[in-house]
Amino acid sequence: MAQNLSAGSLGTWLVPDAAVRDRALRRYVEFVLMYAVQHGRVDTTEDRAAVAVWFSRLEPPPTGAGWGCELRRLLGPFAARFAVLHAVVPRTPHHYLAQFAARPGEGAAARALLASCHRAVDAEGLPAYTQVWGSEPRESLLSRLGYLPRSPMLLEPGGPVLWRMYRPRRGGERRDGLPRRVRLHRAAAPPAGAGPSAAPPLLGRVDTT
Repeated sequence: MAQNLSAGSLGTWLVPDAAVRDRALRRYVEFVLMYAVQHGRVDTTEDRAAVAVWFSRLEPPPTGAGWGCELRRLLGPFAARFAVLHAVVPRTPHHYLAQFAARPGEGAAARALLASCHRAVDAEGLPAYTQVWGSEPRESLLSRLGYLPRSPMLLEPGGPVLWRMYRPRRGGERRDGLPRRVRLHRAAAPPAGAGPSAAPPLLGRVDTT
C-alpha cells in the first residue's frame, strides 16, 4: 500500500519532502493496518497480491483510540495532511474502504477480492464508500464495480483531486449525504481519541457546494 501511495501525486502531496517520503508512507500504512486489525477488517488474497482495509461507520470509535495523537507521533509535521484522507465522509451508516492496493498486473486478484468484500457488505444492506485520486474516476476499477463518483475534494495547495466514490446499497437510494464539492484551504487534523470512523473537525476554511 505504501508503494501505491508513493507512486502517485497523492504521495507527493502528503509528504512533500522526498527524502523522508517512503519512510513516512510506510509508517502511515503500518498504523492503518494495525488499527484495522483491532477496530476494522483487513482482507487479502492468499498470496497477498491485493489488500483491502475496511472500517464500519456504524457507531462511535472506541474510547481512547488515540488516532490523532498517534498520527502526530508517527508523522510529525505531515500528520495534518494524512488526516485529510479521513476528514469528510458520508453522514449515513456505511462501510468505509479506507485503503486498497494491488500489485502491478494483479487486476484479476483485485476484482475477486473486492467482489468477495462486496458480498459481505451487501448482506448487511449497507452502502460502501471510498476515495480515489486522479482525473478519470469513471475509468477506475472501483467504478466498474459499482462505485459512483461523488463530490471531489480539492487538496490545496497544489494537490491532486481526491474523488469520493459511493457504492449504493443493493436496491437502496443513491443519496450519500456528501456535499457536491469540498475545497480544503488548510489541512485537517483529528482530535485525540478519534478514529477513522469519525470525521474529525477541519482546521482552516472549508468550502462546500
